Amino acid sequence: MSYQPTSRRPIAAVFRATARYAVELCLRRGILADAISYASVVCSSIAGLCFWQAGRHHWLLIFAPLFCYLRLWCNMLDGMVAMASGKASLRGEILNDLPDRISDILIFVGTAHSGLCNPPSGYWAAILALLTAYVGTLGQAVGVQREFSGIMSKPWRMVMLHIGAWASLGVFWITGKSPAFCTLTILDWTCVLVVLGCLQTMTIRLRRIFRALASRENT
Repeated sequence: MSYQPTSRRPIAAVFRATARYAVELCLRRGILADAISYASVVCSSIAGLCFWQAGRHHWLLIFAPLFCYLRLWCNMLDGMVAMASGKASLRGEILNDLPDRISDILIFVGTAHSGLCNPPSGYWAAILALLTAYVGTLGQAVGVQREFSGIMSKPWRMVMLHIGAWASLGVFWITGKSPAFCTLTILDWTCVLVVLGCLQTMTIRLRRIFRALASRENT
């Protein structure tokens, strides 16, 4: 009997539909889910490089978020291909999750060194992104559900970074500079919101995990 993942991120049908033909193509070509997971790291590397060089070439802020979204799309596609091919496995769970954590680091470290924000802002966002994902896996580790809840899950971190990047670009095109508000740039404030959102997300996830543990102990 093939392995069936016990916890999968809820994804709207409209987003899954965008990968339907890609899944069929991967199955026909024999493209493995692991290769798609690695491709997500490549997309994140390109996004990180775009952010890193955006201080010199502001137009790269157009493309950095697009590669962040391509990373998310690959993250969705690898699981769909694994399930459709009947090759989902415990090993695949690791290779699905580890590239995600590497991707978060690449993207936020690139942002930290973009010259458009203070490096600590980007690094704190990277640290909190890792902690948020770690807390999400704790539920599965102790025998209850993996948690994907909270306002700053992986997709919303990328959406927030997208908003900050394009807002920074828009302001630069209008004013010719990257203004600071209370000594923080737009990307600084973006990272601050990511950090605060991650704190809320970790709190929500821990509460749900503890509630599930208590419910199991009482049955």
